[in-house]
Amino acid sequence: MPEQNKPFVVTDRRKFTLDGEPRPDADPSPAREPRDVTPEPAPTPVPEPQQAAAPSPSDEDIPAGPTAEQSDQARIAYDATADRLDTAIRAANPGMDRLPPMSFEQLVQSVYMSAVMQLGGSTPEGQQPQVDLMGARQSIDMLSILQEKTKGNLATDEDRLLDSALFELRMAFLEITQALARSAAAKNPGQGPLRPGPVGPSIVR
Repeated sequence: MPEQNKPFVVTDRRKFTLDGEPRPDADPSPAREPRDVTPEPAPTPVPEPQQAAAPSPSDEDIPAGPTAEQSDQARIAYDATADRLDTAIRAANPGMDRLPPMSFEQLVQSVYMSAVMQLGGSTPEGQQPQVDLMGARQSIDMLSILQEKTKGNLATDEDRLLDSALFELRMAFLEITQALARSAAAKNPGQGPLRPGPVGPSIVR
């Protein structure tokens, strides 16, 4: 019979009838046990890389200071070099006295004189004073910090010297700034009169 005229054969592979009874012509091969299909876990989402925040400054960021041994070695080497320098200077300048050791009074006087110069106190007579208000303010603030940090640790004369230096510099600063304000008001009369300021000390001319 030609292949194209072969009848179709339908095979019923059901093992049970509609009543639930086993079919006599069912395929005797054992039924395949259903596989236990465990669903694969969903992939864990990978967070997008975020830009690391800048670390906040803390005590750990501050480099460790030198050890006591390192500080002693640096001090000894410094003192030896300073002594050699003093010897060389006196040798080149016969009769020159040895520089006095630095003291608290000299420290205060050094900053004081710097502030006086910044306020124009060293200007020769007849010349226009060169005033550095911001520099003078920093020098005055430097003495203020020194007073705050040494409070209760100074001798009576040291405390009096520092207090007097700060008083005179603050009054001189007020005198200079108010003189500049009056000068600016004179050039621009529309700004109105300024209140007269206190009389300053005599350290600045």
